[in-house]
Order: sequence, then structure tokens, then C-alpha cells
Amino acid sequence: MNMFDLNGKRIAITGGAGVLGASLVQGFAEAGARIAILDLAVDRAQDLARQLGSGHIGVEVNVLDKASILTALETCISELGGVDILVNGAGGNSPGATTSPDLSFFDIPQESLEFVTKLNLSGTILPSQVFGKYFAESNTGNIINISSMSATRPMTRVLGYSAAKAGVSNFTHWLAVHLAQEYSPDLRVNALAPGFFLTEQNRFLLTDKDTGELTERGNKIIDHTPQARFGSPEDLIGSAIWLASDASRFVTGAVIPVDGGFSAYSGV
Repeated sequence: MNMFDLNGKRIAITGGAGVLGASLVQGFAEAGARIAILDLAVDRAQDLARQLGSGHIGVEVNVLDKASILTALETCISELGGVDILVNGAGGNSPGATTSPDLSFFDIPQESLEFVTKLNLSGTILPSQVFGKYFAESNTGNIINISSMSATRPMTRVLGYSAAKAGVSNFTHWLAVHLAQEYSPDLRVNALAPGFFLTEQNRFLLTDKDTGELTERGNKIIDHTPQARFGSPEDLIGSAIWLASDASRFVTGAVIPVDGGFSAYSGV
């Protein structure tokens, strides 16, 4: 089992103070890694780092600003002595880029669509440029992106998010080939594609706020998920540790579904 050991690994994770990000941070730390929690909400990032104990840091970053990302990398190098793995966990959705009874596809504001696209796609590409260059200079490094099941099976209503995550999956394939061929075969890029995880962002889209019962949309998802439940943040940890560790050293350019079988089920 030593191949899954993360002792000595230094991991920088954007969006690390969010629900899914914080769960990954906890899992990586328990596997022995030292973590730089990169987040725009620096207070939450630093609080989480303190909870984990010495050897972990919280760092402010704006994933849409390359200067901010470069400063964060410099802090990681100064405080941790370097970085071995980048996890691009920053992302999210906006009601303005989601159709609803009150907002048709034809009326989605350009600025809302661009915000969600930038946050998820540019917010993955820009950190990969900064940290990827650092990795290329040492001929070793590992990037893990967070895509989504909505990249390959777009969810109704969620236009901007689905399109952006499709871009993240495509970028994962592209960057894996580019770094391995142009710089070093020891540079790896993969992605996790979570299925339907119940988070604060979508909780009351999938469950009724007053009763806690599943909404019509929530029932549809469960009916199309063979494991018959939503994912919990902890369900990502094992796959993330595998991709971060030497256990996956011959895996690059892969987008790994963590979806309870949703992508395998045709509905019949």
C-alpha cells in the first residue's frame, strides 16, 4: 500500500476552503501530504489550515488573476519548499447562467454566462499555466482538475456550468498530451468528474427546504443513479488520493467518473 502514501508530497489546492475542496484537503492531509489551501476566502483557508495543524498553510488567491496565482505559488515555495501537485478545485455556478421559469435561454445575460465560464474554465487553465510552468522546469509534477458529469451528460437548465466543465475535460486531455510530449513524460494531468453531490450550492434544488424530501429533479437523479444516492464530499477522497499518488503513475489524460454509476446507466 506504500504506493498510495502521500508522505512528503506538497499539494496546492484552489477552492480548498469550499465544501468539496475542504474534504479533499482533509483526505490529503490524513494521507500524509502537506497542503497549501488556496482560496479567495483566505480567512476560511487559514482557519482550515490551523485545524489541520502545523505544516499546512492558507493562501489567498484569485484564480482569474495570473499575478495573484504567481504570488500564491511563490508563497507555497517559500512556506512549503515547493509544490508537487496542483488540484484545480475552484469553480461553481450562478443562477444568472441557469435557465428557470423566470429566465429563458434566450435571456441569459452575457455577463452571467461569461462569469461561470471564466470561473470554471479560465479558473482551471490559468493556475495550470502558472504551476505547470513551475512543474515543467523541474520535469516533474501532477495536475488534478475537477470536471463534472455535466460535461458529458449536460444537465437541463445548467447551461453555463455544463459548457464550462466540458471545456475542463477537454483541457485535461489536451494538457496531458502537451506536457508529456513537449516537456516530460513525468508530468501528469487528470481530472475527477463528480456526479451529483449534495452541497449547499444545490441542496434546495434537489431537496425541499421545508420537508427535506427529494424534489422532482432530485428524484430523477436518484432514479438514474444505480447506487441510489447522492455523493458525499468524502466519496471523492479515495479517487483523489489515487490520482495524487504513485499508484496512478501510468495514468494521464483521464477523466475519472465518481458518480455512483450515473454515467453507465441508460435509464432502461
